[in-house]
Amino acid sequence: MPKPSDTKQRIQMVARELFAEKGVQKTSLQEIANRLGITKPALYYHFASREDLVRSIVQPLIDDGEAFVSQQEALDEVEPRALLEGYFDFHHRHRDGIVFVLTELTTLTELGLTETVLTWRERLATLLFGPEPTLDQATRAALALGGLQDCTIQFPHVPTEPLRKATVDAACAALGLCEDGLAG
Repeated sequence: MPKPSDTKQRIQMVARELFAEKGVQKTSLQEIANRLGITKPALYYHFASREDLVRSIVQPLIDDGEAFVSQQEALDEVEPRALLEGYFDFHHRHRDGIVFVLTELTTLTELGLTETVLTWRERLATLLFGPEPTLDQATRAALALGGLQDCTIQFPHVPTEPLRKATVDAACAALGLCEDGLAG
């Protein structure tokens, strides 16, 4: 018999597949259990609800994002380009999870996860422009940070390093803060 953590991982894997096929709201826990060949009570042993299962799938992304933002906040001095490179790396590492988040925005909003991501952007904008950014600065930050995330998803077949450079260069240009701008 597999260890509970193995079973949890199998449940998450099958749930991701079914969620991708049908969406979260149209996928029942019974369907997940059937595909796994386990009973619904066995699934409930690991996840109390569909929301609990969804949260478990996106929690590593949330934890990693919070760790990144907190690390940036702990720095004595923020280097805009380094912040953007780290933010790119975070999004690139979690591309699949981010695509899932974007396709299930309503469900994730209900779980309060959308607010978490928007709060990260506000915190990063504060690091870049100070506690009271102007409207111009706030829109530059929204464009740079949101566009950076979008690029990691929009260009999945571009090798990481050229995509990272092009994306971070564009975000630096949008912010107007990076010393080296588009050089390089």
